[in-house]
Amino acid sequence: MTCFAVDSRSRRSGVGSTLLKAAVEFAREHGATAVEGHPVDVATPSADWVGGSAIFSGTVTMFSAAGFKEVARTYPTRPVMRLLV
Repeated sequence: MTCFAVDSRSRRSGVGSTLLKAAVEFAREHGATAVEGHPVDVATPSADWVGGSAIFSGTVTMFSAAGFKEVARTYPTRPVMRLLV
C-alpha cells in the first residue's frame, strides 16, 4: 500500500480502513501471499513534526487494526508493516 486518497470531508470516518481492507482482499484474490505498507507512526516522539499531508500512506493504528505487523523501520516514524494473506 502506498497511498490513500480520502477527501478531507470524509477523513477520520473509516474510509481509509475500508480501502485498506478492500486492497488486501483484492491482493488475496489475485494470488498475493503478503501485503506491505509504510504508514506513519504518529505516536513516536519524533512524530511531532508529522503534518496531515504526511499521513497519505495511512497510520500504524489503521494497519494494526487490519492485522498488519511491524517487520522493520525505514525511519523512526516509518515502519514497514506486513500482513500474510
